[in-house]
Amino acid sequence: MMQTPLTIGSMLEHAEKFFAKKEVISQTHDKLHRLTYAEIGERTRRLMSALGQIGVQKGDRVGTLAWNHHRHLEIYFAAPGMGAVLHTINIRLTPEHIIYIINHAEDQVLLIDEDILPLIEKVRDKLQTVKAFVVMTDQDELPASPLTPLYSYEKLLQSGDPEQPFESDIDENDPAGMCYTSATTGKPKGVVYSHRGIVLHSYALGLADTAAISESDVSMPVVPQFHVNAWGTPFACTWFGSTQVMPGPRFTPKRLAEFIDRFKVTITAGVPTIWLGVLRELEQGDYDTSSLRAVLCGGSAAPKGLIKAFEQKLGVPFAHAYGATETTPLVTYSRLKSYQQDLSEEDRLKERAKQGALVPGLEMKVVGADGEAAWNGEEMGELLLRGPWIASEYYEDDRTANVFHDGWFHTGDVVTVDEEGNIQIVDRTSDLIKSGGEWISSVEIENALMAHEAVFEASVVAIPDAEWQERPIACVVLREGYADKVGKEKLLDFIRPQFAKWWLPDDVLFFDDIPKTSVGKFLKRELRKQVKAHYKVQK
Repeated sequence: MMQTPLTIGSMLEHAEKFFAKKEVISQTHDKLHRLTYAEIGERTRRLMSALGQIGVQKGDRVGTLAWNHHRHLEIYFAAPGMGAVLHTINIRLTPEHIIYIINHAEDQVLLIDEDILPLIEKVRDKLQTVKAFVVMTDQDELPASPLTPLYSYEKLLQSGDPEQPFESDIDENDPAGMCYTSATTGKPKGVVYSHRGIVLHSYALGLADTAAISESDVSMPVVPQFHVNAWGTPFACTWFGSTQVMPGPRFTPKRLAEFIDRFKVTITAGVPTIWLGVLRELEQGDYDTSSLRAVLCGGSAAPKGLIKAFEQKLGVPFAHAYGATETTPLVTYSRLKSYQQDLSEEDRLKERAKQGALVPGLEMKVVGADGEAAWNGEEMGELLLRGPWIASEYYEDDRTANVFHDGWFHTGDVVTVDEEGNIQIVDRTSDLIKSGGEWISSVEIENALMAHEAVFEASVVAIPDAEWQERPIACVVLREGYADKVGKEKLLDFIRPQFAKWWLPDDVLFFDDIPKTSVGKFLKRELRKQVKAHYKVQK
């Protein structure tokens, strides 16, 4: 067979040739843009040329601090297309972590959305390797800023060559992109993605039994482009010629609902907390969601109640998936098999709430205290993975040996596997609750609580216990209008039939808001502090 390299530049070349008329619809701070792939291709070529003019060379890191929009998409292809490395930076991290990852990655250039400039201006003196700053704005004039040299993205494009070719001397195993974990503990860890890994991952997103992304789709990535490359969907959608709808900066559930209705979105992706907010907006407003064929949900386990609401109340298919920064990220996808279509509604929901079966091309094993766990849906163990889009190490980080060894990526996620091969996340190893020598899954209790109509969000954490070692405490945010109707006992009575007595939380605390990580997951480290502080005050 011919040895032709799998490279990111070739993906955009394909879109230019075969889907030149298809559109990218992009919301920025000031306006809505509509560009064809032919225009995106020309702008990307101009950007490659312009980045070269300001000193970017093959292998250099090109950092982005940006929302989901067409300019960010262009950088997705321009940086790796010229042999440099795309580094998407999580703008919701602490300033200390942002400083760390920019210096650790050795970013040479930063491309920054105008509203994020103040964040970088405050830390500019601590950035050790950055040689140039590019501001992305719809305004004709650059904003006043101490950053120097500071370039206008659009003016740089005007100076670039519209015929600039994609770099041909690229090994498919060369680095193309990198992301850092959101680091709930310690410093963020860097993961480098190869051209080959991203291309193969894009193929996986197009499989009929995964996201089935195709030319006919209108895709709206709600998951940020700085979070594992928006789960890889911008790469796949560009390659396959899908229309893309970029919701832009500081979007609200209302904007997302309006865009689904207005642009006839067929597939969209985000974390459960996003869909909880969108669900509330869709229930309260008058929106047409009939175009949606799939709402993709990942990042953390989606509660059954959320899945049920989308599918039964709104008639919108809800697709559960699983992955991580280290896995590019797609690992599993939940679909009913052909012979499971006649299951009862309750059994269908039970199956759909699982994270699903392994995507073709990857390998997994689940290892418990006594070896590999049986596929019976009951034995628990840590999920181990390997495959062509699974990382083999962290970027220049001593913590590599703790996670990558024996040829496997040790995820830290505790799962069960049923007879069909579907995994179900039980918990993170760090979030399991050990009570009286037995394990309690915080995730299962959370999902059960969120099935109650009064519960908007629920998170379960452990507190120390002199007799039992640890005991679970439920932290709940109620929906509007339920504060005087539902209390601790009603919620415990609701979940009581589902669990053994010793699994039931010792208490239910009510919150206005549950702290979240930079990518929308429950921040249990902070929640534990708040719960412990509550009981200290109570005592």
